Amino acid sequence: MKKYKPTSAGRRDGSVIEYKKKLTSTASKPLKSLTVGKRSTGGRNSFGRTTNLYRGGGNKQTYRLVDFKYDKKNIPARVETIEYDPNRTGFIALLLFADGERRYILAPQTLAQHDEVLVSETAKIKPGNRLPLSAIPIGTFVYNIEIKPGAGAKIARSAGNYAEVVAHDNGYTLIKMPSSEIRKVISTSWASVGAVSNEENRLVDLGKAGRARHRGLRPKNRGSARNAVDHPHGGGEGRSPRGHRRARTKQGRPTGKGQKTRSPKKYSNVFIVERRKPGRLMGGKR
Repeated sequence: MKKYKPTSAGRRDGSVIEYKKKLTSTASKPLKSLTVGKRSTGGRNSFGRTTNLYRGGGNKQTYRLVDFKYDKKNIPARVETIEYDPNRTGFIALLLFADGERRYILAPQTLAQHDEVLVSETAKIKPGNRLPLSAIPIGTFVYNIEIKPGAGAKIARSAGNYAEVVAHDNGYTLIKMPSSEIRKVISTSWASVGAVSNEENRLVDLGKAGRARHRGLRPKNRGSARNAVDHPHGGGEGRSPRGHRRARTKQGRPTGKGQKTRSPKKYSNVFIVERRKPGRLMGGKR
């Protein structure tokens, strides 16, 4: 992590990840055959209506086709490069398989150039290798976890994240999620060993509004500072209280302050063994 000297108000408190120390020097551009154009939505849906607020602008990005299904099994691959991906917080690795095909994967911590990676039921327990959950010992850190076998990786994919294998029980594997929730996943689902790379991502301080705008993030104001027609917290004379017992989103749904927002009829509730713990662990205040 590199911290800037306060040579100006915009530089003060700003920090950046030292990519030169973490990425492969030869990876200046992504492999063209594994990229596609990406259109910025600006937070709007197909009707042109804003559905995600505070989005717009930002630098143009090329989308890298990252393999989350890992359907090339029992074929060893060698890491050619570790690269930056503007579309995700973790780094990606370019693999060269023994049959000559190249694919991008989400890189784990400690994975380096020229390392070997294998997707197999008999693979060794080392970072980057991928196995069924039933073949992974208790206490192992995993990422890129499937919820359903063959559906592709869904759980623990952002920078520095990992889940822990807690137990194997009656065809299911209990994993401790990054949120501290303990959840059952069918044991025939696959997972990658290790933790997602770029663990310093959460320590980055943008330092100024301009860096946020380059990422496509627009200014965000408080609901209580708006008019009543624009937000449930808005309106009133001067600095008025929100007028509701519980905090709400712009759409009127409950949010924040330790409130439970999960649907009581959600299909996956039966797979949750222990709920996540609120408070500092989740970035909130007790």
